[in-house]
Formats: sequence, structure tokens, C-alpha cells
Amino acid sequence: MDTGKNYILGVYSDEDVLIKAVKKVKGAGVKIEEVFSPFPVHGLDEALGYKRSRLTIVAFMFGALGTTLALTMQFWMLGVDWPMIIGGKNFASLPTFVPVTFELTVLLSALGMVGTFFAVSNLKPYKQPRIFDVRITDDKHVMAIDLATNSSKKDAIKKVLQDSGAVEVNEKTFE
Repeated sequence: MDTGKNYILGVYSDEDVLIKAVKKVKGAGVKIEEVFSPFPVHGLDEALGYKRSRLTIVAFMFGALGTTLALTMQFWMLGVDWPMIIGGKNFASLPTFVPVTFELTVLLSALGMVGTFFAVSNLKPYKQPRIFDVRITDDKHVMAIDLATNSSKKDAIKKVLQDSGAVEVNEKTFE
């Protein structure tokens, strides 16, 4: 979120009221920037119109990369580069490669998902978070509406938020 932006915040105390409010506010033609909640609210993603995450596809791709790297590494090291005959067994025996392959698959899948999540979400260690309301980490739900992206007037948006069951309607500007 850029600096110098003006937001109208609708504060809700109940998640059921919040779900109904999201539908009502969107039905009134107001674009919602984001909804902040202290815990996951079932049905909120659908109400906001979010699409299903593609993080599972990324996890599969990094897992396939981990499997390929593990098998290639082991076949090369134990079968080509430094073959050793241990107990009369084959140089490259697939059953002995299973534990290392599993571990490298899980490792690359997990690290790849975390890295992808941070990159897509624009989360950086030096980035300061935007705190709309300190109560979103405790017991309140906050609906943030950016005034720049809405064609409705400020008073009309406040009225819609109050009619939808907001306990408070506040304004916030980030410098």
C-alpha cells in the first residue's frame, strides 16, 4: 500500500456480521481493499471474491525438482562418480535412495513455498507493516476501503458501512 492514501475503516465485532457486511458493501458498488481479522473466517474468501491459491502447484513443482535433484545426485555420486560395491549390491540401487529422495523433496517443497509466498505477498524483512487498527490482532474485524479506488463519496461509503452493522467507522491516512 502506498503512502499518502486515505482509507475508511469499518470495525466489526462479529464474524457473521462481517460476512454479511462484505456482501452488502460489495452489492452497493464499493470496492473493498482488504479485510483484516484476528482469526480465519470461513467463507470470507468467497465473499471477497478471492480465487483459489496456486501455491499447491508451486509446492508440487518444487517437490518434483527436489525428487529429480535427489535421484540425479545419488545416481551420479554412487553409480558413476565414485561407485562402491557394498555387500555385493548394485552401484545404484533405488530402494536405498528413498530416504534421501523423500527428505530433499520435502525440503525443497517447503522452502520453495515459503519463498514464493514471501515474493508474491511482497513481504520483506525491512518493510514496515501498515497497522489499520491495533484491535485486529485481538478481537475486532476491520474492513479497509481505499477512497482513491472508489467512485462513491466518503459520506455514502460511511453510510453503507454503518448500515451493514459496523460498530465503528473511522478514517485513516498513511503518510
